[in-house]
Amino acid sequence: MSEEQAVAPLSVGIDLGTSRSAISSSCGGQFVVDSFVGWPADLVARKVLKKDLVIGRDAVENRTMLDLHRPLERGLIKEGSERDLQAARELLRHLLSLVRSKNGKKQPVRAVVGVPAAALRSNKQYLRNALKGVVDSLMIVSEPFAVAYGLNALVHTLIIDIGAGTTDFCVMKGRYPTDDDQRSLTLAGDSIDAHLHKAIQARYPKASVTLFMVREWKEKHSFVGEAAEKVIVTAPVDGVPTELDITKEMRAACESIVPPIVETMLSLLSEVEPEFQSRVRNNITLAGGGSLIRNLDKTLEAALARVGGGKVTITDDPMFVGSNGGLAIAQDAQDGDWDRLAS
Repeated sequence: MSEEQAVAPLSVGIDLGTSRSAISSSCGGQFVVDSFVGWPADLVARKVLKKDLVIGRDAVENRTMLDLHRPLERGLIKEGSERDLQAARELLRHLLSLVRSKNGKKQPVRAVVGVPAAALRSNKQYLRNALKGVVDSLMIVSEPFAVAYGLNALVHTLIIDIGAGTTDFCVMKGRYPTDDDQRSLTLAGDSIDAHLHKAIQARYPKASVTLFMVREWKEKHSFVGEAAEKVIVTAPVDGVPTELDITKEMRAACESIVPPIVETMLSLLSEVEPEFQSRVRNNITLAGGGSLIRNLDKTLEAALARVGGGKVTITDDPMFVGSNGGLAIAQDAQDGDWDRLAS
């Protein structure tokens, strides 16, 4: 057996997110990267950056010098743009470079990648094309299923995974979920950002506010229900740094996604076998960045009162629970599972 053949495969789970992407590996490495890729806009930018490619937080912070791309939209690679496809490949290569062995030995890579629950077969094929030559074995699963697997929440549970591009739902019944067990909404973090941005512009028309600023404010101050304190931020108004009270706007933006989440949650629960509905209602888990919206768990629990009550829990590790689940699948999967789930 050659030295190359003796190298054990590297198993990875990847949560390919619209806003941030996470990777967990069998060698113990865990990393999260902002899902932005940029190329220097011209020779001046290239001289300043001293790089031909910028990824992640560096890309966001240096975006004025870059041809900046956010290659994922609603949790999937944007179709129709060769540059976005290239950006997605570079993002994936970067994630893998963070966990690959530095000893020079080439490891075969077995990757499980999470996509939104309602991803079409064509979308999955587009992702396969992006990963061609980047990994050796690939399995694509729904993001809420990866979360459930990582939490070992595999029977009589409901996962609600609120990301930037989509909110995904999955009822686990002790087997691989079918399409009927899952739902996907395009109301999620990005829609909150857009709602909040528009509301701030309407209230403070002279303020200079970008979506990047709005996203940062949301991640720090998001809430539903009554505010624990006022949300005060600083932005230029006619060029002068000025404090803005955006409490009402923040609440309205965050609460804009609640009714469709409640409606979808109750619809899925009503389709669970009657004798198991109570168990599922009392075993609902919130995951993803949106799970950190203050009071969201209690708001969903209040909505469950109309069907007999229930319990909503926020996962302890929203940043890596999806990629950890993908890694667990990759490590547990037998050859036959890769053949069956790789389609």
